Amino acid sequence: MYNDRVHEGDVQVPSGFVLGAATAAYQIEGGATEGGRGPSIWDTFSHTPGKIAEGANGDVAADHYHHVDEDLDLMASLHLDAYRFSISWSRILPTGEGDVNPAGLQFYSRLIDGLVARGIEPVVTLNHWDLPQALEDKYGGWRGRETAYAFERYAEVVGEALGDRVAIWATHNEPWNNSYSGYGSGAFAPGGSSHADALRAVHHLNLAHGLGVMALRRTVTRADAQVGVVLNVLRIEAETPADEEAARRADAVANRAFTGPMLRGAYPDDLLEDTRHLTDWSFVEPGDLRICHQPIDVLGVNYYEVMHVRLNPEVTPAHCSTGGTDFPGSEHVEIVRPEELERTAMDWGVEPRGLEELLVSLSKEYPELPVMVMENGAAFDDVVLDEGDGPIVLDVDRVRYLSAHVAATLRARSRGANVVGYLVWSLLDNFEWALGYGPRFGIIRVDYKTQERTPKLSSHWFAELCRSRRVPELL
Repeated sequence: MYNDRVHEGDVQVPSGFVLGAATAAYQIEGGATEGGRGPSIWDTFSHTPGKIAEGANGDVAADHYHHVDEDLDLMASLHLDAYRFSISWSRILPTGEGDVNPAGLQFYSRLIDGLVARGIEPVVTLNHWDLPQALEDKYGGWRGRETAYAFERYAEVVGEALGDRVAIWATHNEPWNNSYSGYGSGAFAPGGSSHADALRAVHHLNLAHGLGVMALRRTVTRADAQVGVVLNVLRIEAETPADEEAARRADAVANRAFTGPMLRGAYPDDLLEDTRHLTDWSFVEPGDLRICHQPIDVLGVNYYEVMHVRLNPEVTPAHCSTGGTDFPGSEHVEIVRPEELERTAMDWGVEPRGLEELLVSLSKEYPELPVMVMENGAAFDDVVLDEGDGPIVLDVDRVRYLSAHVAATLRARSRGANVVGYLVWSLLDNFEWALGYGPRFGIIRVDYKTQERTPKLSSHWFAELCRSRRVPELL
């Protein structure tokens, strides 16, 4: 809860610690059929009746495609050190493979040049869920091994074109959403409903990560560029000592299914045992784990809430509200919603100390690996006032949330966590996947009818954090 933070005005941001903001292509860009872009699985999914709240889609979103210069100036006004964005694979390779679309590369090159000109480091994610639809049609998407090799070429193309200017590269963002939400629960694109397929997708995403890292190493020319991945490593806590088995099961499938192959070079034995009734894992071919296990320079982590779990024989499998995900192999694991917690508009519990403990634990487990908070933020119901000269957005709850979580991140660092940066989610209000345009995560409000941008109170607070290098008093 909020009262576990330190006094903000006493907290200084260390030299070299990166402060910035993050977005994702399908959530903000729009321009869905412009500039040679091909369709992605999210285009198809969002146009499927009944899949998205109120029938929304990302055709226009925050129209960043046509507001790049305005958005760059807004970033500069926030004094950001870094800006994380994702590249739309189908904007670069409209069919996922084959001919490169020069207009797509030009769009991102212009964005990167604009960032560099304003002294903002570009942080690029290659896969933020919007797989080209052609690869879903041809190979079954991430069910198919061939998609991992298509990703390798995509990484090579982008690394060669943009690799002289990008500071940090991430192969994937939250690959469990691609797999468990996309192919297991059906809550996200492409809407599959097979736990066996979800586990196949897990492996092919891990394989694509390794292939992508190697492709970037071959092509990126910026000498100090870093390569990594962004995982939503969950802070999982058992409700009582008797529920530790529930925490183990959830951790195996939610976390170690990815950190195992990527950071250890093997799938954990308990994961294989927990899921043997679903698959024999025969899709893991000789040499795959060596490919998955590539050295990385930074581990990105996304944090929104603690997962509290307990054993319940009547529940199967676990349901994680953070992504609407059913985790295969987590039978009898129940997600608990503590009543005493303050909650966001997404009904996510507010626990800054969970972020602190997550960062400390990750650095204990991987002491040589720098960690960066690549996403942290909250949706709240903004208070919008019309003062004549334009709207004023008083998102006091978001300011309190960010203040507490930035302080928690810095507190983890003071305890020895090798945490090197914090990026707020999100720069702009945007298309919130299956929930459409209801939840607003941005520190800048977007009027979706006019595309007018209005900096919220939280943006002024964050700008002062970046400018002064101290956690500001609550405004």
